[in-house]
Amino acid sequence: MTRIAPIFTTRLAENPDDLRAAQRLRYRVFVEELGADGDGVDHENRLETDTFDPFFDHLLLLDEARPDGEKVVGVYRLLRDDQAKTMGRFYSEDEYDLSALLASGRKLLELGRSCLHPDYRGGMGMYHLWSALSRYVDSHGIEVLFGVASFHGTDPLALAQPLGMLHYNHLAPPELRVRARPDHRAQMDTLPDDQIDRRAAMLQVPSLIKAYLRSGGFVGDGAYIDHAFNTIDVCLILDVAKMSQRQRSIYSKDLSK
Repeated sequence: MTRIAPIFTTRLAENPDDLRAAQRLRYRVFVEELGADGDGVDHENRLETDTFDPFFDHLLLLDEARPDGEKVVGVYRLLRDDQAKTMGRFYSEDEYDLSALLASGRKLLELGRSCLHPDYRGGMGMYHLWSALSRYVDSHGIEVLFGVASFHGTDPLALAQPLGMLHYNHLAPPELRVRARPDHRAQMDTLPDDQIDRRAAMLQVPSLIKAYLRSGGFVGDGAYIDHAFNTIDVCLILDVAKMSQRQRSIYSKDLSK
């Protein structure tokens, strides 16, 4: 059977139906694929939700070639600092002490719940989603992007190589260095620097985290074990003002790889 070429468009969610489409895709990826569970998981309606959803902007990637009701194939959840004030906090504050970022005086954007339908991974879908994110960042004058990204599984020893590589090579500068909260903290430097095989470590790093690193991104101090989502999270920070022209090109054009 010949597959119809995708027709990609991007936009922000505009109504409750758009939000439910995003939550359905999140259920497919985070619950069915990665084994997430918790209070926000609605198995009956196949939705992954939380109390933050009404406060976020939801950036959608659509394939207009798909049938109605199945067009949303990519999602990014976005929370500006002015929106976080309405909510009272950022989502990531459950896992990380964000004091350094909050004290910076910079315009912040929290990113989260990024996912693609399995049929669209490794192609142009992420390119379109990140290009739309770049336009959003420019239109709102965002200076620093941040958010948690995940490794599958909850055993930090199994991830000692990639976590160590991130700690020794990509730790955020002190003025932007958030810290994992102690209740579920995992040290990232359990191996000495000279025992890190960088090539082998990078093979364990998810593609989204690699994309941030290629754009000049940093990680916070410590990882966070999220048992509900069956993940180990790192907090990624990207200072837009310090990106080189080459990194800006990657950020806006080449993060689909």
